[in-house]
Amino acid sequence: MFFAVALAILITLGMALVRAFVGPTIHDRILAVNVVGTKTVLMIAVVGFITGRPEFIDIAIVYALLNYIGIIAVLRVFESGSLVGDPAEETEQSGGER
Repeated sequence: MFFAVALAILITLGMALVRAFVGPTIHDRILAVNVVGTKTVLMIAVVGFITGRPEFIDIAIVYALLNYIGIIAVLRVFESGSLVGDPAEETEQSGGER
């Protein structure tokens, strides 16, 4: 049964990768990359369960945290154009217009 779950996760992972490469907008691509990260976390957990290695859960949690921080960084760059500085300050300096 867990092999069927792993196969289903791999299929949805492949579909998300296709969307990440083909996605017509940057929003589609960012969302697809986030889905790929989430599916990877699930895959790590399922493989850990299948092989009987519970330490894979710790690896999956660390990977999920890194995925979260990475997506926040990408969205910040997409919104403000850089990782440093406050987007509110940039708006005030430019006269309130974007």
